[in-house]
Amino acid sequence: MTETIPAERPRLLPPPTPGPRALRERLAGLVRGRADAARWERPAFLGLLLVTGVLYVVNLGVNGWANAFYSAAVQAGSQSWEAFFYGSSDAANAITVDKPPAFLWVIGISVRLFGLNSWSILVPQAVMGVASVAVLYRIVRRRFSAGAALVAGAVLATTPVATLMFRYDNPDALLVLLTVGAIALTLRGIESGRMRWVVWAGVLVGLGFLTKQLQAFLVLPPLVGVYLVASPRPVLRRVGHLLAAALAVVVSAGWWVAIVELVPASARPYVGGSQTNSFLELTFGYNGLGRVTGDETGSVVPGGTTGAGSWGSTGLTRLFGSEFGTQVTWLLPTALVLLVVALVAVGVRRRRDPRLATVLVLGGSLLVTGLVFSFMGGIFHPYYTVALAPYVAGLVGIGAGLLWQRREVLAWRIVTAGVVALSGGWSFALLSQASSWQPWIRWVVLVATIVGAVLVLLPPRGRGLSGATVAAVLVAALLGPTAFSVQTTTVGHTGALPTAGPSVTTSGSGGGRGGMPGGQGGQGGPGGQGGPGGQAGQAGPGGQGAPGQATNGRGVGPAAGGGGGGMNLLGGSTEVPDQVVAALTTDADAFTWAAATVGSNSAATYQLATGDPVMAIGGYNGTDPAPTLAAFRALVAAGEIHWFIGGSQSGAGRSSGSDAAEQIAEWVAANFEATTVDGVTMYDLTTTS
Repeated sequence: MTETIPAERPRLLPPPTPGPRALRERLAGLVRGRADAARWERPAFLGLLLVTGVLYVVNLGVNGWANAFYSAAVQAGSQSWEAFFYGSSDAANAITVDKPPAFLWVIGISVRLFGLNSWSILVPQAVMGVASVAVLYRIVRRRFSAGAALVAGAVLATTPVATLMFRYDNPDALLVLLTVGAIALTLRGIESGRMRWVVWAGVLVGLGFLTKQLQAFLVLPPLVGVYLVASPRPVLRRVGHLLAAALAVVVSAGWWVAIVELVPASARPYVGGSQTNSFLELTFGYNGLGRVTGDETGSVVPGGTTGAGSWGSTGLTRLFGSEFGTQVTWLLPTALVLLVVALVAVGVRRRRDPRLATVLVLGGSLLVTGLVFSFMGGIFHPYYTVALAPYVAGLVGIGAGLLWQRREVLAWRIVTAGVVALSGGWSFALLSQASSWQPWIRWVVLVATIVGAVLVLLPPRGRGLSGATVAAVLVAALLGPTAFSVQTTTVGHTGALPTAGPSVTTSGSGGGRGGMPGGQGGQGGPGGQGGPGGQAGQAGPGGQGAPGQATNGRGVGPAAGGGGGGMNLLGGSTEVPDQVVAALTTDADAFTWAAATVGSNSAATYQLATGDPVMAIGGYNGTDPAPTLAAFRALVAAGEIHWFIGGSQSGAGRSSGSDAAEQIAEWVAANFEATTVDGVTMYDLTTTS
């Protein structure tokens, strides 16, 4: 009988370790890029990212704590995981910031790794800016030329408001990255027909909601509409994919919301910005529909006025006004024209053409977001317009690339000349608003515009003429915004109302939380002295206004008035005297809160200076019912709070909201003895008067 010998199983061997030559080839491939790409393409892309990173990081420390409101929340999160999770303003978890905390998580991880300082807070924002440029480049490059993708990336990188916000600790940097990521994934889903791409896009939109709530959903109509039109799958399959993506949005955003809503109020911090301690109310009220209608309970409106339009004029021309124009609109008119050009060049009837899908998504996102921004009657700050930057940049890159490919045809060259004239002419107009700052730049732009418009009319003849044409057009289109972006990096920006670029002539009020931006020679914020380029504002109730915080040269300086040298309620922070720091830190470990004061910005200033929790009474505006007078008295009786810092406006000028902060301030003044420490009014809550 023959014995059967079982066959030996083949052993799975690990792949061989690449040798030095293979490693060199891989590294060279990273630099060189695809084999079918031009040799200059990958180095140019890497160079774009390098220059963008330098622009966003150079002199970054000049911004200090930037928005101290959020920096203090990051500090709190570095001391308490509960504060990290909820986005609390202080480590003792009295109240949260008035936004969901996803962007604070990103910054908070950096701070936990590298310690609390300006760089660890702001470098993650710069990284997100570079990543946004890279993702936009890939969106354009997948279906258009390398030149078009490079132009798109360069336009985004040099948009002044993008340079500002990718160097700042506001939530907008993460929101932009998540938005362009969702667009990229949706377009992949349209190309492949696979559901997983749109599901991941839904996850990013959900995370965008946890970054800045309903603003993240402005990209949904274009994404949904284009997927329904352009996907190669049958109609029912497309609908099924979108339902799965919608579920991904709900799950990725809803898990945190569910926890906040289900945890008893006594076991978590108060939801800042709400009047009922509800995140859902914050979502659909103060940070939601209230921003559109102007009916924002708890908002502080300049001059005590209410209703739509209180935060600046609304309408189709709003974004082109002096308060917003130099932030983002340098190439906005060009992008609108090039949207039409791209639709004609690609063909609107080619439903399944991925190029058309790219144009429609970017164009639809620009129109939807731009129209909402133009007509919203509630709080609207100039830096919100950074959301438009990737759409403008993508359309400019795509349109420019399509026109360049068609330069053999006279009709297209005429269109190109008109586009160049429009770009340079609008740039010249915007530069003229800052006529006292580097006036030579606008004349260079004008000359380049004329030269570029003439050169593009000539039939293409050799590389020399093509190079001169490209150079002239780039100078005409990009010199203005690049100059404003560079200037933005040279000065410090702090507080709640940062703006990019030098001072500009203003003819209206753009509005802002707690104060209206004042332009060159304009009005400072209420109750405060305007920063450089702005005149003094009117003193707030109770005394001389504190200095406005506006180191960007625009006179954006809302500051709280009030006697006793109190800190700013709404517009940023000022230096804390050493004697005040010494008083607050003495025996601070014996108390839950070293101090309490009205308004989050005031509290943030003291908290960052001392490193100890400071209670922000009334939340950001001092108009939240947190804590109530009864609750505050109980905390004082229990010895939880050491000092009360006076001098802030207790919700003065508010259009609505709770008056609990005013009641607390009055009770403290009536029952405790005031002490002036280096110009700051303080009340020791452990001793009664």
